[in-house]
Amino acid sequence: MENQEEKKQLIIGILKDKSILKQKVFDNTLSAFCMVKEILKSLSKDVNSNLGNIDPRIKLEYTDRSSFDGQIKIAGDILLFSMHSNIFQFDREHPAWKTAYIQKNKYNAYSGIINIYNFLADSFKYSRLDDLGYLIARIFINHENQYFVEGKRQMGMLFTNYGNEEISRQSLQIIIETAIQYSLEFDLLVPPYDTVKIATVGQVEAKIQLSRIITGKRLGFQFNSDDVLVDNSKET
Repeated sequence: MENQEEKKQLIIGILKDKSILKQKVFDNTLSAFCMVKEILKSLSKDVNSNLGNIDPRIKLEYTDRSSFDGQIKIAGDILLFSMHSNIFQFDREHPAWKTAYIQKNKYNAYSGIINIYNFLADSFKYSRLDDLGYLIARIFINHENQYFVEGKRQMGMLFTNYGNEEISRQSLQIIIETAIQYSLEFDLLVPPYDTVKIATVGQVEAKIQLSRIITGKRLGFQFNSDDVLVDNSKET
């Protein structure tokens, strides 16, 4: 009976500590994601008003896809902002564990995630379901509203102050604008000849019907069966 009581108290302890903590992380991440949507809507209106009577195809277009997804179309690109509904802890090899902030309190390593993907607008327009998207950044937010951004190039170099800065509308504005700038400068490259030199009849027929030739910037990312991102870009 004592052992059973100890297990019950352990369950209660976990619910009080870790489960409440995860709910706080979720609430913070959702609040930040709502701000992301507001910024995208506001930015679209502001940029479009400054573009004036220019070609409408290059204007920004915001779409609220779901509670956890929003996208903005920028000329030939789409940036998809997607919040994961679950809470994660960094794996033990992640550099975040080396920060004094997490070493001080392991619960600081629990984070919500907002992913930013870059797709070609035509991939959605023509329902090219095999086209590839590119994960350009992901925002981590914890129970204290502390955040950092993981990404490549510009996105990975701007925010390294984890534990000393709370997420804010201003910081999200900078992240979004940096992501847009990155996607606009990130051009579609001609795929290597050897990857497209052979095509099946089915592929050609599908291309004729729905323009379904697999396309993606730098060949982009694809998901394997375990939902792990596999880098096909060979980019350093």
